[in-house]
Amino acid sequence: MTLDSSAMSRTRIALLCALCLPLAACLATAEPEQAATPTFYDDLSSAGRQLDASAARSMVSGYRRNNGLNAVTTHPVLMRLCQEQAASMAQRDRLDHSAKSAFQDRMARSGYNPQLAVENIGAGYHTLAEAFSGWRDSPSHRANMLKAGAVHMGVAAARAPNSKYKVYWCLILAAPAERRR
Repeated sequence: MTLDSSAMSRTRIALLCALCLPLAACLATAEPEQAATPTFYDDLSSAGRQLDASAARSMVSGYRRNNGLNAVTTHPVLMRLCQEQAASMAQRDRLDHSAKSAFQDRMARSGYNPQLAVENIGAGYHTLAEAFSGWRDSPSHRANMLKAGAVHMGVAAARAPNSKYKVYWCLILAAPAERRR
């Protein structure tokens, strides 16, 4: 049997349709992808929610870079100090830099020998985005986040379900003292 060019074209089209139709059906019935909500919008007043320290570092570092400063990295000692401070405030249901002990005393006992260290605390912000915005909009807290020379940070949130605040926050920015040789 001999096929003319138009018959061959129809045959090719039919073959392509036969091959592509199942693939098109798969695409048409696939579930649309849901965009994940960024973790800085997670409601930390809800049980089981954890602060995303990487998102906090990224947020603070981005803000610093937008203001001509260096980025910061999280430091395990500062993370621990923040967790202790936030938990102490939540346990006492009191927003206070000295809820556990004075900031300078906590830094001195921590093993982190700071050249500079500043602390922001907060309460009542349910999300990292809210806490960050609160600190950014407060002149003294903003100055702390934009402290020149800071290279490390710690951050924590502690849940207080029976408190009017629900969540307590701590942010520390610091730079270690240079070691003498």
